[in-house]
Amino acid sequence: MNETTLDAVLGGRLRLLQPANGHRAGTDAVLAAAAVPAAPGESVADLGAGVGTIGLAVLARTAGATALLVEIDAASAELAARNAEANGFGERARVLTADVARIGLGETARLAGTVDHAVSNPPFNAAAGRRPPDATRARARVDPGDLVPVWTRAAARLLRAGGSLTLIHRPDALARVLAALDGRFGGTTLRFVHAAADGEAVRVLIQARKGSRAPLRVLAPLVLHREEGGFTAEAEAIHRDLVPLDMRGK
Repeated sequence: MNETTLDAVLGGRLRLLQPANGHRAGTDAVLAAAAVPAAPGESVADLGAGVGTIGLAVLARTAGATALLVEIDAASAELAARNAEANGFGERARVLTADVARIGLGETARLAGTVDHAVSNPPFNAAAGRRPPDATRARARVDPGDLVPVWTRAAARLLRAGGSLTLIHRPDALARVLAALDGRFGGTTLRFVHAAADGEAVRVLIQARKGSRAPLRVLAPLVLHREEGGFTAEAEAIHRDLVPLDMRGK
C-alpha cells in the first residue's frame, strides 16, 4: 500500500487514514456529508467512497445511522474499512469493493430498494483534460464521460421510493446532472457554493428524491469564506460542529 497519513477532520471528530498523495478528504466531501438528510436509524450509501469520508461523516453526526461504502479501488476500500473500525463505526459501516455501475445488480441485487439516502462526490475532471499518471488517482479525479448518468441509475436502483440522492459537482456540469436525474428523480434542490461572497460559484450541491414530481428549487447560496479571511459562521459550523447543511429551504 502507498504511504498514508492520519488526518483529523470535522474538528477532530473523525480521523482518517488516507493516501499521502492523490485524492484526499476536503471541503467537497464535508459539504456533501452535511447535506445528506439522514435521520437516526436510517441508511446511506456513499458511492465512490474512497477512504470513507462522506459516509463516516454522516455516521458521526447521525445516531444509529448505517452506511454502505462502495469503492472500486481495493486499496482505498481497505482504508475505508480501517477508518470505520478506528472511528468506532465497525458495526454501522459496511465496505463493498465494487463498481458503482453494477451496484444493485447481479450478486448485489439484494441491495436494490433498501437504502434511504445515497450520496456521492464523483470525479469532476473531463476525460479530455490532462490525466494524472497514476491509474488510481485518475479514476478518483476523471469522469470518463458517462459517469453521472451511470451512477445516477445505480443510486435509483439502491434507493427506496422517496429516498434522497445528494451530489456535489462543478457548476458547469449542472445541465448533465439534471438530465441524468430526469425521469427517475424530482423535487430537485440546488444550492450553489461560493468561495467568497463576490465570487462565482465553485461548486453546486444537488439533492433530489426518487420518484418525486415536485418542481426544482434554487436555495440561497452557501458562502465559505469571509472577506477578512477564515470560514463564514455557516461554513465553520459545518466543518467543526457537524451542523447539517440546509437543503430544504424555508
